[in-house]
Amino acid sequence: MKNISLSFLASVALLFITSCKKDIKPLDLNITPVSSISAPADNSDIQLQPATGASIVFKWSPAQTPDSGLILYEVAFDKADGDLSKPIYKILADGSGTQTQATVSQKDLNKMAALAGIQASSSGNIKWGVLASKGTNVKISTETRSLQIERPAGFATVPDSLFIFGTATEAGNDPVNAIPLKKIADGVFELYTSLGAGSYLLTDKRNANGNEYYIDVNSSNVIKSGTTPTEISGTTKAYRLRYDFNVATSEETEIKSIGLYQSANNAEIGQLTYAGNSTWQIDSLPVVFVQFSWGRDDRYKFFMHTSAGVEYYGSTNADNVPPAGQPQSYFYLVPVTNDQWSNTYKFDPSADNHSVKVDVYFKSSGPYTHKVTVL
Repeated sequence: MKNISLSFLASVALLFITSCKKDIKPLDLNITPVSSISAPADNSDIQLQPATGASIVFKWSPAQTPDSGLILYEVAFDKADGDLSKPIYKILADGSGTQTQATVSQKDLNKMAALAGIQASSSGNIKWGVLASKGTNVKISTETRSLQIERPAGFATVPDSLFIFGTATEAGNDPVNAIPLKKIADGVFELYTSLGAGSYLLTDKRNANGNEYYIDVNSSNVIKSGTTPTEISGTTKAYRLRYDFNVATSEETEIKSIGLYQSANNAEIGQLTYAGNSTWQIDSLPVVFVQFSWGRDDRYKFFMHTSAGVEYYGSTNADNVPPAGQPQSYFYLVPVTNDQWSNTYKFDPSADNHSVKVDVYFKSSGPYTHKVTVL
């Protein structure tokens, strides 16, 4: 019985395997390429504004397959004289590749225009079409179109981090010691530092392998890729440096001094000087609160004197309490108005009729802040 049962089971298994083999059908990879493109119109002129511009929607008719199987789509881009067989850029269609349209950001269009050889602040043509695929079978659309792209000033791909080094900087000429800048927006960086006679470069890495940039002083101080150092002459001064890679612009604003403003006097009672390492300080400043009928007033904030005018820095709070027991955010510095009383801090009560040491930190490593020490 045991032998008969095993034989019977073997026969059933063989029959099952044979039946399965008969049911397996080869995958039909046949596909008819996209034959019609509907948007954008051929030779459309697109003036790119990557930071604010709306996305562009590319549309086409569906490809065909005998068994109505799943078809995936990509929009392919190439140089004006390319044939899309080796596209310079591809973007998956909406719906993870299943829809007959693709929503393409102007940031991506800017990247592909750069890959096609179109320089910043200039225009040129790129070719595009649709790739329809089923399995390993990929078909290029029978219709292709052109776009005229007008690129803005700026970089198609902006750095995620930025450092400064060189003989004109506080870091010296070794990129390993380069000073990091604060990233204040995508592609926008800021640093409070000093520059003296010498030269400097910007880099996106703290080593010798980073992408380097310089400021072309002969072309409206635009940012350019390259290793030509930016030259600085004259005495060492404190600056706020800002670099916007989205539009390739740079700004160097001299910081002449920072004044401590006492609200009750409606005047600055002392000037902080630059001490290096993004820090301004005054070692000893006499403080006397002002007597009013309701008590002695202890409010203050800061005036920054720059080559472009006066800027005002104070608290995120319109009204403040004394500093004892408050979190570090109490001392954060943010741009405020020149209102006599609003967005001020309060001295520690022990500062009245004493001297204080004041440090203001515009460091890239954290929030801008300050510290008052009663002497």
